[in-house]
Amino acid sequence: QVQLVESGGGSVQAGGSLRLSCAASGRTFRTYAMGWFRQAPGKEREFVAGIGWSGTTRYGDSVQGRFTISRDNAKNTVYLQMNSLKAEDTAVYYCAATRTSAWQKGEGYDYWGQGTQVIVSS
Repeated sequence: QVQLVESGGGSVQAGGSLRLSCAASGRTFRTYAMGWFRQAPGKEREFVAGIGWSGTTRYGDSVQGRFTISRDNAKNTVYLQMNSLKAEDTAVYYCAATRTSAWQKGEGYDYWGQGTQVIVSS
């Protein structure tokens, strides 16, 4: 089992940047694909980005070219660098983990963090 703890959320003006971190427990982090999701008030949860065991990445259409996901297996941590933030990026951001190949489609994630709030003011 994996426990996930997000950090790095906060308030920023449009055009600014934030970096989210997700620390995972356990010694099997490298065997999980990791993902970032977000949910804004009144909206469904949205796949933001994912990174596989070998470092392959996938992004949601709305963040492609602005966000970058990365992982540091030595630190059991996955990051989400968010640049050129827009008001519509405001949401609670969740980190998630899975061992299934469906990670690339934003599916099959078994373990979830508690979320970190990101607010982008225009």
